[in-house]
Amino acid sequence: MKTRTITLYSQPHCQPCKATKRWLDKRSIHYQEVDVTTSPEDAEAIRALGFTQAPVVIVSTGDPETDLMWSGFHPDNLSKYTHSTEEAA
Repeated sequence: MKTRTITLYSQPHCQPCKATKRWLDKRSIHYQEVDVTTSPEDAEAIRALGFTQAPVVIVSTGDPETDLMWSGFHPDNLSKYTHSTEEAA
């Protein structure tokens, strides 16, 4: 099985961002958080993908063609796509 990496693009004071982090933390799921308010390049990249609200969650296996991504707090997606996540080395 390929290792999945989870990247969470968030903003301070964003309630859906906080809910997503709580969900992942409660289940000890490793993720990388990027604060788009301090990284204009990442904010622009997320906008270029068509996202206009935080959080944006990207679950990647290293192949951009099969990366899964969504915005907002979606426990159903988190359950479905992060349950077999392994920590990246």
